[in-house]
Amino acid sequence: MLVVFAGSGGFALGPLRALAASRHRVVAVITAPDRIGDRGRPAPRPVRDLAGELGLPVLQPHRLGADDLADALCSGAELLVVCAYGQLVRPPVLEAFPRGAVGVHPSLLPRHRGASPVAAALLAGDTVSGVTIYQMDERLDAGPILASESLPIAQGATTPGLQAALEEVAARLLPATLDLMEEGRIVPRPQAEDQATYAPRLSRADGRVSWAQPAEEIERRLRALQPWPGVTVELGGTEVKLLAGSALSAPGPASAPESVVVPTASGSFQIDLVQPPGGRPMTAAAFLRGRRSPAGRRA
Repeated sequence: MLVVFAGSGGFALGPLRALAASRHRVVAVITAPDRIGDRGRPAPRPVRDLAGELGLPVLQPHRLGADDLADALCSGAELLVVCAYGQLVRPPVLEAFPRGAVGVHPSLLPRHRGASPVAAALLAGDTVSGVTIYQMDERLDAGPILASESLPIAQGATTPGLQAALEEVAARLLPATLDLMEEGRIVPRPQAEDQATYAPRLSRADGRVSWAQPAEEIERRLRALQPWPGVTVELGGTEVKLLAGSALSAPGPASAPESVVVPTASGSFQIDLVQPPGGRPMTAAAFLRGRRSPAGRRA
């Protein structure tokens, strides 16, 4: 099939590379416009860079409309594939393709629809995640399922690590699904609406953690909210960024000499590494040596 691929985030790289190497042909890649990132530097543009490496035409509309696709449609494009694009794809665009549009989502739909499914799985304490290929409609991640593949979540997994593993699954699953779709061997199945959950876009407020929360929840947030927005806590009377630590299975002293144990609403949490405002990463004990307030004060 002749395919237009829409994606912007890093999760889209594996599927795009795999699709470009498959029997299907990518006639155009749609990605977010270039923007300025931190300190006035250009923000990363992973999908645009990969498309250039693969020699694929690139479109970067601020808001995708059917008119942006005129050249691709005139070239015979049959299907739109959307993966980590970051924009809502509206019905006029979905309807412009003879075979419609399919979405690639890093969760087992209908669980964790929305913008942050990988982090949501870790925040919820899920033991299994996966990738779903689905037929897109005007609803958010709610169209009929074409294929899915589950993946156990490794103990101690972080969002970057889990996303990388799911990217590999998506890269394998997408071309195989399009093969079956082209051959007419897929029967779409509706999603179970009564099992749907939502994963909204993350904000800085999600990273604010209190010692009045359970230790296990704090650890989940630490693993889930990497690399952004990160986790901030109060330590020694100062709000610091929590970089490394873990919930303790039983009360007791820290397992490392430069770590600090603090009580929480349920259990204790061992703080290994922190970063003060404007400072460099350091052990929790090193940070507290320069503070007057005692460790373990609840926020």
